[in-house]
Amino acid sequence: MRDTSAFDIETAPDDQPDDGVAHPNATERHNGTERHNGTEHPHGELEFRQVVQGCRPGERYVRIARHKGFKRVGHGLLAPRAEVSRPHGAFGLTRRLLLGSPIPTAREIHERLTKVKALAVFSSDALSSVAYATEEIMKVLVLGGLGLLSLTMPISLLIVVLLAIVVLSYRQTIAAYPSGGGSYIVASDNLGETAGLTAAASLLIDYVLTVSVSIAAGVAAITSLVPEVLPYALEISIGAVALITVANLRGVRESGSIFAAPTYVFVAIMYGLLGYGLYRLWLGDLVYEAPESALAPGGEALGLFFLMSAFAQGCTAMTGTEAISNGVPAFKQPEANNARSTLVLMGVLLGSMFLGMSYLAVQVGVVPADAETVLSQLGRTVFGVGPLWVVLQVSTALILVLAANTSFADFPRLASILARDRYLPRAFQFRGDRLAFTAGIVALAGLAIVLLVAFDGSLDHLIPLYAVGVFTSFTLSQAGMVVHWRRLRGPGWRRAAVVNGVGAVATGIVTLVIASTKFMHGAWIVVVLIPLFIGMLRAIHGHYRVLDDTRRAETPLAPEEVRVRLIVPIGDLGIQARQALAYARAIAPSDGHVVAVHVADDLAEAEQLRHEWEVWECGVELVIVESPYRSLTGPLLAYIDALKDVYPTDTVTVVLPELVASHWWEHLLHNHTALRLKGALLFHPGIVVTNVPYHLAKRAA
Repeated sequence: MRDTSAFDIETAPDDQPDDGVAHPNATERHNGTERHNGTEHPHGELEFRQVVQGCRPGERYVRIARHKGFKRVGHGLLAPRAEVSRPHGAFGLTRRLLLGSPIPTAREIHERLTKVKALAVFSSDALSSVAYATEEIMKVLVLGGLGLLSLTMPISLLIVVLLAIVVLSYRQTIAAYPSGGGSYIVASDNLGETAGLTAAASLLIDYVLTVSVSIAAGVAAITSLVPEVLPYALEISIGAVALITVANLRGVRESGSIFAAPTYVFVAIMYGLLGYGLYRLWLGDLVYEAPESALAPGGEALGLFFLMSAFAQGCTAMTGTEAISNGVPAFKQPEANNARSTLVLMGVLLGSMFLGMSYLAVQVGVVPADAETVLSQLGRTVFGVGPLWVVLQVSTALILVLAANTSFADFPRLASILARDRYLPRAFQFRGDRLAFTAGIVALAGLAIVLLVAFDGSLDHLIPLYAVGVFTSFTLSQAGMVVHWRRLRGPGWRRAAVVNGVGAVATGIVTLVIASTKFMHGAWIVVVLIPLFIGMLRAIHGHYRVLDDTRRAETPLAPEEVRVRLIVPIGDLGIQARQALAYARAIAPSDGHVVAVHVADDLAEAEQLRHEWEVWECGVELVIVESPYRSLTGPLLAYIDALKDVYPTDTVTVVLPELVASHWWEHLLHNHTALRLKGALLFHPGIVVTNVPYHLAKRAA
């Protein structure tokens, strides 16, 4: 009797007369479809119908049973219920506790970000650069003497002007390309494939660097507050990457909620620092004490290259500016308008905090140091060593660590677009059960950890690699927008083209400055990696293109042309072998092309098996293949290939019996022959493999 515990049961009166005669509206089954009372019900829709006798003579009912695990959405369209899709077992429970319950695709619109959360997700990288951009300028200028630190302010002002140009340019990019993709899409559409791949490679590399630099800077803030943990900086950095990875695997909206508070606390404490610092500066009661680790002033000559180096270091303040244009689809509707206003707000916050910090640092006379950041020195001078200084350091550490989230928001999205265009493996295109691009998130985390380990988590070693890629993508994006406006020639196109043209020229010059001044300090690595990365993207795309060009059927496409010939490898006549043989005989054609194959390294045992086979009389031919070198896989594969040569027009199907253990440790007790054969047969064209598992757990039950 059929077990109906997994079904929802309904009954309805049957209007079919009970006279023992077949009627046109009787229940019929034909070609996989059940017809009852003129309505078709395909068997594949997980329901069955039975006519049952009622309590009174002549009374009959139609019993309709629908499987509880699925709901019927439409004709031929089923949807699994939440309890079916939910992961089970210890691993599933751990995953749910760590990452949360799966989110259905229908809720995607509700998982999008408000402007408040989007600012935290997409701008944390740019806003957090305030914590180290001024310091990077000063570290270069102090090499020429303490007097040159006064140049920090004009260099910062020049960077803010450049920031304003880039923000205005990307506002236009968002309006023209509201689907996201940023520099890659713009450059590909307007400048061609090579420019698009250059922008993509530059951004992907820069996103990895963003994670590494942000984490390293955050750990530097922690070690400034608690110097005793300095020896464990690398371990703390790796742990921070792991935590951010888990947060992002939980989904965009949830990660936005997690990161919003630290971002806004940092912004508030920074404005508090600047406001109170300027007030005390006006009162004239600020007393600065340089730390013991303050850098000694050098005697380098002031020259153009020297100033360009300081400017290039300060341009790290602009990394992350393009993130919002890449992630427009993550915003709530209207996506483009929300993204543009968020971009402007980010630019205002970044520019004002960066200028304010540079001005205050110069006026106070801060000297960059090895063991304490410039921001920490400012906080200690303005707030004193008290609660507000601790809040400043903790919030700085948090936003610097969480600034890596900008990359975790944009790297997976860009990777998914590249995968859609078949420049990256298809795994990057698909979202996990929390609507996050799981493959991209995990890949970014892995690459960032490798980079941190390679450079020992040192911010000073990582910074020179930074900003080359992002300014390359800035330049290509703005140049592409100029071509875009010239091609469209819509209302106001000249003004728009001028804005983007100025942006392209400015960022292009900065790209050359950064590449030349940082080249010998490590930027050469990025300059070399970008073309290598482009080559990898082209190679992946070439593979998919070749796959399309050479795709052909290895077995007949017309069912009537398929002639099945089945092979069942057996080691003995145990239950696993008999189960596989029964299945093979059931699916064999009427003329019965089934053969059992036994590979023997002991002919005496093989003869015993043949004797048992003859006694059994199952009607299947047994072939014994001797293996003089005691190998199983080699002789069996050779026999399968030889059979394919003898019958080239037949579809050879190998039916593999496979034992499946109940517990992980039981796998160590078996040799997994079927698994090895499946792996080997995967590379034999025209061979079909069917697996017939035998579960030990079922036998124990």
